[in-house]
Amino acid sequence: MLASELAELAEAEERRKKRAPWGVIALVLLTGLALIRNGSGEFDVGPPQPASAAAPDSRTTPDTFAAAPTSLPFSAVDRIRIPAIQVDAPVIPVGLDTNGWVGAPPPDDPNLAGWFTGAVSPGEKGTAVVVGHVDNKQGPAVFYGLGALKKGNRVEILRKDGKTAVFDIYGVEVFEKSNFPGDRVYGSKGNPELRVITCGGDFSKQKGYDGNVVAFARLVAVT
Repeated sequence: MLASELAELAEAEERRKKRAPWGVIALVLLTGLALIRNGSGEFDVGPPQPASAAAPDSRTTPDTFAAAPTSLPFSAVDRIRIPAIQVDAPVIPVGLDTNGWVGAPPPDDPNLAGWFTGAVSPGEKGTAVVVGHVDNKQGPAVFYGLGALKKGNRVEILRKDGKTAVFDIYGVEVFEKSNFPGDRVYGSKGNPELRVITCGGDFSKQKGYDGNVVAFARLVAVT
C-alpha cells in the first residue's frame, strides 16, 4: 500500500473517531448537501424522479429484513457500482469544509462520488453516506439516474481493504431541502446501512434543485 493511501486511511479513521452524534450531523448535512446542487437544468429531460412505489414501506422495520451479514471493520472506500443505472465510479473521501458543510466531489468530473467520512464506512454498523452530483455544465453526472432505482436493486461498494459490501435498495425518495428529515435519513437502524444522495426535485436557475434524492439500502452480502 502506498504511503499516500496509508495517510488517507489514517486521516479518515481520525475523522471517524471524532465524528459528531447523528443528531448534529443530520443538521450539518441538511445544509451541506446544498453544495451538491451544481445542476445546469438545461437538458430537454431532467433527471428521473423516484416513483411513489419506490418509497420505503413504513410498515417495514429492521426486524422484517433477513438477517444482515456481520458488520465490517472500518475501511476507506475505492469505488461504487450500481448496475441498474450503469454507475461504476471512483469514490473520494469528503468531509466538512470550513463553513461546516459537507464537501461535494469536484463538479468538473462527472463520474466521481464522495464518501462522507464523518459517518461510518460502508459495511460498518450504522449508516454510511455516499454523495454525488446529478449533473454539471456538460451534462448528466454520476448519480443522474438515482431516482430511477427500484426496490431490490443492488449497490456495490468496493472498499480499500479488498472487500465489497453489497447493499440492497429498499426505498428511494425525494425530499425538499427546506424540510429534510435528517433523523430518518441518517439515523442508525442498528445494522449496516447505506444512503446514496444527489440533488433532485424541481429546478430553477436562481436556486438550483430544491430537493435531494435519497436511496435507502441495507447490507446483504460481503464478497
